[in-house]
Parts: sequence; structure tokens; C-alpha cells
Amino acid sequence: MQKMIFFDIDGTIWDENMRIPHSTVRTIAELRANGHKTFLCSGRARGNIRSKELLALGFDGIVAACGNHIEMNGKILYERILPKELVERVILLLRECHMPVVLEGPKYHWIDEKGFEEDPYVVYLFQEMGKTARILKGYEEDIRINKFSADILPDTDYERIKRELSEEFDILEHEGNVVEFVPKGTSKATGIAWLCEHFGAKREDTYAIGDSVNDLDMLQYAGHGIAMGNGTQIAKEAAEYVTSDIHKEGIRNAMRHYGLIP
Repeated sequence: MQKMIFFDIDGTIWDENMRIPHSTVRTIAELRANGHKTFLCSGRARGNIRSKELLALGFDGIVAACGNHIEMNGKILYERILPKELVERVILLLRECHMPVVLEGPKYHWIDEKGFEEDPYVVYLFQEMGKTARILKGYEEDIRINKFSADILPDTDYERIKRELSEEFDILEHEGNVVEFVPKGTSKATGIAWLCEHFGAKREDTYAIGDSVNDLDMLQYAGHGIAMGNGTQIAKEAAEYVTSDIHKEGIRNAMRHYGLIP
């Protein structure tokens, strides 16, 4: 029977240096050969999912921006873009509160020029995305985003930001003072639910694999939630099964555990 398997990217498919274990490459190929559907299911917006090596693994589709963008075969099936007036308010608020932001969209990212000097991820964004990574100069009409992330600095008024944005966004706190703002009512889990309805698939036939705070909803929603051995403790507590470390054949061992590959 065909299953649907959803993979987080960072810490799951690849490590902090964007290295994909050979066992993971082999496993995904075997899953697809066995007739199962495989999907990337990431907090990254689609504009930041562009690695040729990653996409060459041959996933059937992509759930991006924590469920706010879904596509298959290059065709967008579902997309939620933040209202312009909300984006304008967010930019003004974060600047007043000294919180540098990355606005994450399906094609472009808009990034504050100052405040990220100590953040290697932002350096990577400019290198990886090229001209589609733009300096944020202020609100502009052409800004189209699904969500955004920001860094807490020593002088950030984070309490005010939480007060003023908590009605519109789930505010997810990551390690290293990084905060992810996801529109209320959306998550990786809602992306999985949308695809289940689209395909007429049963929830119990879904598998989700992740390692971090923005994976919690999908680990709890999927028929089978799997946490990576290198994942956070909260991810492990939310999962049905904890597999081994990414570099100890974590993906392969998980799929074997559930009998999806020999």
C-alpha cells in the first residue's frame, strides 16, 4: 500500500554543512521505487529551497514555509501570502524594536542589511540565493512573503514584539536566539493534511521525520512521527519513534523500522 513520507530538510535530510548522507540518497530512491510518495516538508520558504543536490533526490513534491506553499512537479497547488498591510506593520514594528528580519517568500527573500553580522545563515542566504536575496530597505509593494524569521539582539524589545504579533503568528523560538513567525492556523501539519485531502489519503498512511521545534505539529499529526537521533529533546518527546543520528543512517533505519524498505 502506498505511503506518504514527509522529510524536514535541516538536521534531517542534510546536516549543518548541507551534506546529505549517501544512505539517505539510497533510501529515498528505494522508497520511490517501492511506490511510496516522498515530500520535502520544510520551514524554509520555496525561494530558499534551491540546492540542485537536494532537488535531485527526486521528491514528489514540496511543502514549504511551514505549510504555506505546496507544489508538485513545479506546479503550485496551494499558497498563502501575507497581506500587504500586515507585512508593512511587521517591518515597522521590528525596526522600532531592533530585531533584524528575513522576510521569506516563494521566490525572493528580503533581508535586513544590519544586525546579522554574527549570523552565518544569512551569509549563506546571499551566497545561495544570489539576486533573489534582496536587501530590505523598508516596505515595498512588491514584497510577497509566506512567513519570516528574525534574530533577538541584546537591545531587541522582544516582549513588545510578542505582545503585538501573537494574535497573527505562532512564534517559534529556536536555538541561537532565532525566532520564526508562522501565520496562525498553518504549520507543516496543515500542509500534510492538505495533501492527504488532495490525494484522498489516510492520515495513518503518513510518516513525518524531523528534528526541531517547527516539526512538532507534523510529528504529532502524522500517522507516524519520527524524530532524528540528533534532534532536540522536544522533537523526540513528540515523536512516536526516535531513529539514529543523521550520520548513523537515521533516515534508513527509520524506514526499515516501519518496513517501508528491506
